[in-house]
Amino acid sequence: MKKILFVCTGNTCRSPMAEGMLRKLAKQRGIPLEAQSAGVSAVDGMPVSHHAQGILQDQDIQERLVSKALTASLVEWADLILTLTQSHKHYAIRQFPHAADKMHTLKEFVEDDRRVLEDLRELDSLYASLELARSLGQNVSNSERERLIELSQRMPSFDISDPFGGSREDYEATAAEIRTALFRLLDKLEGDRPE
Repeated sequence: MKKILFVCTGNTCRSPMAEGMLRKLAKQRGIPLEAQSAGVSAVDGMPVSHHAQGILQDQDIQERLVSKALTASLVEWADLILTLTQSHKHYAIRQFPHAADKMHTLKEFVEDDRRVLEDLRELDSLYASLELARSLGQNVSNSERERLIELSQRMPSFDISDPFGGSREDYEATAAEIRTALFRLLDKLEGDRPE
């Protein structure tokens, strides 16, 4: 059974919506999985935002989710860590570099354009190498730095918009963005299942 961890900032908006929606959608499609969520700046035990809870309830998801911080034990638990933005992914890779191979943004994980995926793999590898070099006090070459900039500039945005502090409509737009990516995620997980 696949264990999926969603990560955002405070774990009160995007990642809990993704967690609750994925559990329900996977159950409807008969895909066995476990889902949790956490935040890179979360305070344990905070309630999910009012609008996020309302959107989950509108989808007949009655769970009462509370925030939790991203920890080493959650990283170890997860088979797949899906962040809601690139900055969340970069933070998680810096904190838990040994788990970098299972960290992706939700949108990049479901991307199917081969050229974009090749650029992304190179970018992630380069980013991890540069972080390692920096942590060891080694210099980064100008060519590596330039290649990182070049790849970053041509990469599409894999961020899911942050509705925090916004209107109910802002939350609905974010939920729709997440739901679209979750449908693609479930298609991918179904494609990976043994017959």
